[in-house]
Amino acid sequence: MLVLESNKESFWKKNAPVLFLVALFAIILIYIAATNKDIHWGGFIGMIAFYALVYYIGAFYAGKKSNTLGDMMVAKRSLPLGVAMFTMAATWVGGGYINGTAEFTYSDGLVWAQAPWGYALSLIIGGIFYARKMRRYEFMTIIDPLEQRFGKKMAGVLYIPALLGELFWSAAILTALGTTFGTILNIDFTTSIILSGIIAVAYTVLGGMWAVAYTDLFQMAVLLLGLFLIVPFALGQAGGLESAWSNYSAELGSYAQLFPPINGWQDPAWGNWYWNWIDYALLLIFGGIAWQVYFQRVLSAKNEKTAMWLSIFAGIICLIAAVPAVIIGVIGFNVDWAGMGLPAPENAAVILPHVLRYLTPEIVAAIGLGGLAAAVMSSMDSSILSASSMASWNIYRPLINPKASDDKLKKVIKRTIIFIGVGAMIIALNVKSVYTLWYLASDLVYTVLFPQLTMALFYKNANLYGSIAGFAVAVFLRLGGGEPSLGLSPFLPYPMMTDEGIVLFPFRTLACISAFIFIFAVSELTKKKCKPRPLKLPSEKEETAKAS
Repeated sequence: MLVLESNKESFWKKNAPVLFLVALFAIILIYIAATNKDIHWGGFIGMIAFYALVYYIGAFYAGKKSNTLGDMMVAKRSLPLGVAMFTMAATWVGGGYINGTAEFTYSDGLVWAQAPWGYALSLIIGGIFYARKMRRYEFMTIIDPLEQRFGKKMAGVLYIPALLGELFWSAAILTALGTTFGTILNIDFTTSIILSGIIAVAYTVLGGMWAVAYTDLFQMAVLLLGLFLIVPFALGQAGGLESAWSNYSAELGSYAQLFPPINGWQDPAWGNWYWNWIDYALLLIFGGIAWQVYFQRVLSAKNEKTAMWLSIFAGIICLIAAVPAVIIGVIGFNVDWAGMGLPAPENAAVILPHVLRYLTPEIVAAIGLGGLAAAVMSSMDSSILSASSMASWNIYRPLINPKASDDKLKKVIKRTIIFIGVGAMIIALNVKSVYTLWYLASDLVYTVLFPQLTMALFYKNANLYGSIAGFAVAVFLRLGGGEPSLGLSPFLPYPMMTDEGIVLFPFRTLACISAFIFIFAVSELTKKKCKPRPLKLPSEKEETAKAS
C-alpha cells in the first residue's frame, strides 16, 4: 500500500508540468465553447482531435524509449535515416515557411519567395560540409565546438543569438497558425496561439527528442497530404494552372521568375533592390546552417553517413513541400474576389487561409488546416527543445552547476522548454508579421553565429580573441543597418538607402564576411598570446580524462 502511494506521488511529481499544461488546455477549450458562438464547430472539433492524436503519439513513443539525458537531447544517437530525414524536413517546413511562401508569391512575386530554395540549399550544403564532422565529434549541441575552441564564457555569449534565433522562429510559426485559425475557424488570434503552444510544449516536456521525432514524422505526412489536396480544388476557381500562371507572369514580369535578371541592378524594375535580393538569398542559404534545431537531428543520427544523407534528402522534401504554397499564392493573385462575391484578403499574410476558407470545400479546408497545424507544431517542438538543450548543457552545466547530474540537467531542460515556449507565445502575440520574425531569426544566425561555427570547425588556429573580435564587428555592422520592424534606425552611412530608411546595400552579408575576416586576422595575430584550443574526438576526451 505504501509502495502504491509512493508511486502515485512520484507520478504526480514527475509529470506535474505536463498535467498543468493539459489542464490549462482543457480550461481554454471550455472558455472557447462558452464564449464564442460564431466558431466553426466542425473544423474546431477536427483540430482538437488532431491535437489529441499528436499528443498521444508523442506520449506513446516517449513511454517506449528510456528517458535518459542522451534520449532527451539526441535520441541516444540512434535515429534511422527514414525518421531522421522527415523530422528534419518537418522542422524546416513550418507555418512560417508555408504561409510566408504563399504570402510573398501573392504579394511581391515568386522571385521574393526565396526561403524554399534558400533553405533547401542550406540543408544540402550543411549535409555535405558540416553534418559529418559534427556527428564524428559526437557533440551534444551546436555550442559544444564553440565552447571547446573559445571557452565556456564566450560560448555562453554566443548562446544569446542562438536562443533569439530559436525564439523568433517559434514565434513566427505560431503567428502563422494564429492568422490561419482566425480566418478559417473564427477563433481569435490569441487563443489559437496559446492552444497550439501549450500542446506542443506538453509533449516536448514529456518525451524530448524521441517524442519530437515521431510526432514530426506523422505531422509531415499530414502536412503534405493537406497541402496537395487543396491545390486541385482551389485551381478550379482560378481557371486552371496554365491560365493562372500565364496571367501571373504577364502581370508581374521578371518578378514572376524564380531569380532576378543577371544584370538586375541595371533593370529599372529592380535597381538597388537587386542587391537587397542578393543579401537575403545569401542570408537564407548560409543563415540556415548554424541552428541547434538543425544539428540536433544531425547529432541524433546513428552514424556520419546517415547524418549527411538525412540533411540532403530533407532539402529535397522541403522543395517539394513548397510547391503547393507557391501555387496557392498564384491562385490568390488571380482570383477576382469581388467578382465572385467574396471578401478580399485583409492582407497578404492571410492569403493561404483565405484560399482555404473560400475556395475549397469545408472538409478539404479542415484537412488543409490540419496540415498547417502539423507544420507549426513540428517546427515549434523542435525549436523549443533545441534552445532548452543548449540552456541546460552549455549554460547551466558549465557556468552554474558543473557537477550537475544527468537527472538534474533533464529537469533544467524540461523547465526551460516551458519558459521558452511561453516566451515564443508572448513574442507571437506582439509581433504579427510572419515573414518579419522569420527573417530576423535567420538574420542573427547568419551574421553572428554562422562565421563563429564555421571557423571553430574548420580553422584550427581560431582562438578566443578572434571570436570576440568577429562577434563585436558582426553585431556592430548588423545593428548599423537598423531594423524597421523593431523601430531601430540605421546609424552607419550605408549607401542605397530608400526614403523609408530601408538599407538596400547588402550590409548583412558585409557583417558576415567581416566576422570571418576578423576571426581569422585577430586569431593569427594573437595565437602566441592566446593559444588556440583543439577540437577533441570522443576518444581524445577519454584519454585526457584518464590522464587527469
